[in-house]
Amino acid sequence: MSQRIQGVLSAVVTPFDGAGDFAPAALRRQIERQVAQGNGLFCAGTNGEFFVLETAEKIAVAETTVDAVAGRVPVVAHIGEVSTAATISLGRAVAAAGVDAVSVVTPWFVPLKQSELIDHYTRIADAVPVPVFLYNIPARTGATIAPETAATLGAHPNIVGVKDSAGSWESLAAYLEAAKDVDGFDVLCGPDHLAHRGFLAGCSACISGLSNLAPQWVGRIWSRFAAGDVAGSAEAQDVVSGIRQDLYAVGFAPAAVKKAVALLGEDVGDSRYATAFSAEDLAAIRAVIAKYRLDTDR
Repeated sequence: MSQRIQGVLSAVVTPFDGAGDFAPAALRRQIERQVAQGNGLFCAGTNGEFFVLETAEKIAVAETTVDAVAGRVPVVAHIGEVSTAATISLGRAVAAAGVDAVSVVTPWFVPLKQSELIDHYTRIADAVPVPVFLYNIPARTGATIAPETAATLGAHPNIVGVKDSAGSWESLAAYLEAAKDVDGFDVLCGPDHLAHRGFLAGCSACISGLSNLAPQWVGRIWSRFAAGDVAGSAEAQDVVSGIRQDLYAVGFAPAAVKKAVALLGEDVGDSRYATAFSAEDLAAIRAVIAKYRLDTDR
């Protein structure tokens, strides 16, 4: 990786057409919405519904993203699979698409010991020819990468950081503390409500699901911070935190975010894993859009 990845990377949704198939043209439209705000791309992650994508679709998402971005902003692709071998296979294919780096979630269903996680990530970093970010999201995988383990793995020349989506400041702060003694090891903030605080404490980037809905507000957290306008960054964070609180009351984040983007008039289709929104749910999402004027200030 020639340059450190900084700022906002949008955990972009994966659009589907009316038949439920991956829709590349619609993804390109979503990418342009992000690039217009200076946001980078994190594709085929949780908000990109990697858990319901076929392997060929994950590769196609990466190829489409890299082609559409055309070097204007960074592109990171998620490649985590249950097995080490499957992750390496996908990682090599995605690397060939031209991504700047990959992110690897911990294996799920069977929790691994820290020594087993070290072996898993070391083998991936040895085999995949682009920089690797660890991805910690214990609520979804049942496994936590201990900060000490992250620091140990950070000594590997091809492991460049960790994306923490545990959801708490305590978790993020522990990674930031562990990273202090590891050269070239960055901490990426996963929770949207902690982005500003993370930047203040030393996070190099945030990976935002809400940027799909409010790319301008999330982008502003970083752009104003980078310009030295800490107060302006905090004000943008207040808006983003409000959107998060109101929207996530409707249901699990990725499906609610994607439905909200669709209600903005974007052709992203339905989630593959959750399509049943009640009239009350839809009214609540529309109320969030109206409250924060997301349909007029994009």
